[in-house]
Amino acid sequence: MRRGGRARTGEGERRARRAQMSPIGRRLARWLPAILIASGLVFDIVTPARYTASPFFSAAPLVAAPLHSLRSTAVTAVAAVAGAVWVVTSHGAHDTNESATEVSTVFVVAVLALGINRVVRRSDATLASVRDVSEAAQRAVLPTPPERVAGLAVAARYVGAQADARIGGDLYAVQDTPHGVRLIVGDVRGKGLEAVEAAVIVIGAFREAAEQEATLEAVAGRLERALQREGGRREGLDQFEGFTTAVLAEIPPTEHVLRVLNRGHPPPLLLAPDGGLRALPPASAALPLGLSEVAGWPDRSDETFFPAGSVLLLFTDGLTEARNRTGAFYDPVARLRGRHFTGPDALLDTLVDEVARHTGGAGADDMALLAVQRPLPA
Repeated sequence: MRRGGRARTGEGERRARRAQMSPIGRRLARWLPAILIASGLVFDIVTPARYTASPFFSAAPLVAAPLHSLRSTAVTAVAAVAGAVWVVTSHGAHDTNESATEVSTVFVVAVLALGINRVVRRSDATLASVRDVSEAAQRAVLPTPPERVAGLAVAARYVGAQADARIGGDLYAVQDTPHGVRLIVGDVRGKGLEAVEAAVIVIGAFREAAEQEATLEAVAGRLERALQREGGRREGLDQFEGFTTAVLAEIPPTEHVLRVLNRGHPPPLLLAPDGGLRALPPASAALPLGLSEVAGWPDRSDETFFPAGSVLLLFTDGLTEARNRTGAFYDPVARLRGRHFTGPDALLDTLVDEVARHTGGAGADDMALLAVQRPLPA
């Protein structure tokens, strides 16, 4: 059973590699081994006997090994050897030693391709297992919020970068408090376990401060002090350069307003029911959390109207810095303006799908998304 699970996991990694190719590249990768074998046969037919088609037959299983399953690679290997045998026998034994060398070469390369496929399968399974552990750790840090919080519809997504299996420091949290529903989306500098540790500290400090502090400014102050304490306990580079970009938001229970406090993070977007869209940049720029020693000023939240049916979208820079093969960034403002969504889940599903298509499945950074909708009156 475990072996079968590893094989399915390895197949998922091969599919992920193929998803990073262009449509033409995927079709070429699928059919290239067969094309090479057919080309070898055609080459032998149209050229004099002294020319050898063995390079075509040797290349076919080598191409199949990293991109195809073991079965497909084995079929390609058998076909390549059979093609080489047919070529040397169809011309007769004009040079027995040379013919034997050609067939032996193709056979050895075919066996080598099977070995390469086995190694790739094991590597794929190992990489996928590491990703599974990373995703489990990420889910433990970022549990899925409930679909409804104080009457608001809520949805969240965390999409890990496809480039590697490192755990990122993107974070989000939603909490119903005596002061209204409070939210945070942030991005800890760096990768790996240190970034996850900092994310845990930020989320823990946020959940405690969100309940106790009367204003978003006071919540941000608590987060700042928590990161400063953590930085003082660390040694090395992070002690001096560690920081977290973050957006804090507050939705009061009895007012149709939204308060946002931005600490060096991409501005949230407010999507209206009629398809209108507004970015919510801060009135005054501020440094990320954890950099109070560099500069200090009073935090100030911005207030805006949050009508019924509108959706607030908060995200990390994995969304806005997602690039396609030409280097163009994904622009959520241009992509989402004028569109209508049935709710936060539909909005986030659309974003995840569009970013995957934009990048060809090869995102360079993690992406955290959080959407909250104020319901329409019954």
